[in-house]
Amino acid sequence: MTDTQGKGKALLALCMAAFLWASSFIALKVGFRHFDPMVVIFGRMFMASLCFLTVCKSLSNVEYRKGDWKLLAFMGICEPGLYFIFEALSLTYTDASQAGMITALLPIMVAVAARFFLGEHITRRTLSGFGLAIAGAFVLSAAAQSTETAPNPILGNFLEFLAMVCATGYMVTLKGLMPRYNPWFLTMIQAFVGSLFYFPLLFLPSTELPTQFSLIGFMAIAYLGIFVTIGAYGLYNYGMSKISASQASAFINLIPVITLALGFIFLGERLNLIQYAASALVIAGVYLTQEKKTA
Repeated sequence: MTDTQGKGKALLALCMAAFLWASSFIALKVGFRHFDPMVVIFGRMFMASLCFLTVCKSLSNVEYRKGDWKLLAFMGICEPGLYFIFEALSLTYTDASQAGMITALLPIMVAVAARFFLGEHITRRTLSGFGLAIAGAFVLSAAAQSTETAPNPILGNFLEFLAMVCATGYMVTLKGLMPRYNPWFLTMIQAFVGSLFYFPLLFLPSTELPTQFSLIGFMAIAYLGIFVTIGAYGLYNYGMSKISASQASAFINLIPVITLALGFIFLGERLNLIQYAASALVIAGVYLTQEKKTA
């Protein structure tokens, strides 16, 4: 009974994490209208770090294993480090709804990575689904039309795909660290590494520092830092600590659907008919990979 309740809490946590991550695409688009992308990304990491500093002592009571700093650093550099750079750049070129659809590829990519790095079995069905989802993502991008909010959707969607590559590295590394570290401790490490990673980028010539305060922009950063960086990552890390990596990554499939709905409601974004068909192709490909074998 206790195991069932524990799994139920894990599944609920993963669902909530998926919703918060989907909403982050909307918040990022709003934030980017008021501040430079690097300012927004650093701001969310810095705000999350400030929150974690209040509970740092209680979370740092862990049994560190020699050499784990390499894995912890790699995890943080993958995500939020490089991941958010690619995602931030992506959302300056494409719509939130299209970027959200690209995230449907992540569970498949995690399955492939787990095959090579963790020795997990991968079926022909999974490979077929992977190919189908990739084809759908390609059509989704190829059929995209340039708009005011998506000036170069093909480039933007490719950058989001690179973000998914980084997310794959994060998830595989995270699962390896789970037996030794508290999920919230790992979330705290991500926030700290992210702050250190992004701070120097504020001084790049291409980064436009804010010259005036924007309440809406600040609220977007606060939401990203507290509810997404702490909330979504903390909930997801907790959920992954209770079930397998492949099961946890499957919840990423919820993000595209939620993002499409939120993009329609809050940003007025639309897809054309070909893109809706391509989106269905991506989801169908992902579905193929999720069949549970009866052994």
